[in-house]
This record gives sequence, structure tokens and C-alpha cells, in this order.
Amino acid sequence: RPRHSGIIESLRSVGARVHLITDGDVAGVIYTTDPETGIDLYLGQGGAPEGVLAAAALKCVGGQFQGRLVFRNEDEKGRARRIGITDFSRTYQLDELVSTDVVFSATGVTNGALVAGVKATSKGFVTETLVLDSAAKTARVVRTQHLG
Repeated sequence: RPRHSGIIESLRSVGARVHLITDGDVAGVIYTTDPETGIDLYLGQGGAPEGVLAAAALKCVGGQFQGRLVFRNEDEKGRARRIGITDFSRTYQLDELVSTDVVFSATGVTNGALVAGVKATSKGFVTETLVLDSAAKTARVVRTQHLG
């Protein structure tokens, strides 16, 4: 995305390989915790809800997270002030966004790298859901047949 062009240029200037994704922010984040992917760092600018989702998933699989709010205009800063945010340059750590045990789940709508999308069958539909649990330290993919 155009908002990432400066980040990409600076990474490539120091010799880092850059793998661009079109969607699936949380999948990209989870890849950083799997040595088999060869992905060491996920970097980008997205929405605050996606950042919290990413932090929740990382808490389940043992990753790290740092994030800060990036404001596009004064209206967004005003919205932040109204909910009590006053330090606009603060960097948030994983445990500040997800302070207790958490369960993260994501069900595929379309095919993705982590789970398959919804598939029509003669009996109904099949879905796959990734379930991560920080307390149990488990990762499951649940395949469900929806009858009807």
C-alpha cells in the first residue's frame, strides 16, 4: 500500500528482504513466530482493532508486539482525547494491549494461508477455524460441518 512505501524503501536500503501481503494481517503476524517461514518481523500501518487482534494472537503463540497510534488528522486525535489518550507518541507493548490470558479465533471466509475458506458440500457447508489459547498454550484448527 502507498502508506508503506517509506518503510519498504528504508528496509530494502539496509538489505532486508521484504515480502508484501495483500490481506490477512493477523496471518502475517503469526508467521513471525514460526521459524519455518523465514519471516522475522512484521511491520506495517493498519487500524487499531487489527493491532489488538494481532497482539492477542501473538500472546497465544509467544510473540512480541510494539505498536503506536498513527493519526491522519486532528479529528482522529480528538477522538483519542475523548477516550483518555493524551500521549500521541506512546509505544504500546503486548502486555498493555492484552494483559490477561486470551483465546483468539479466526474462521476462514475465503481461502487463506492459515485456514481454508467456506466450502459448500452436498450436506451443507464446511468451515475451518484457527483457535489459539494463551493459557493452554495450544493452537488448533477446527473443521466444522454445518448441516442443512
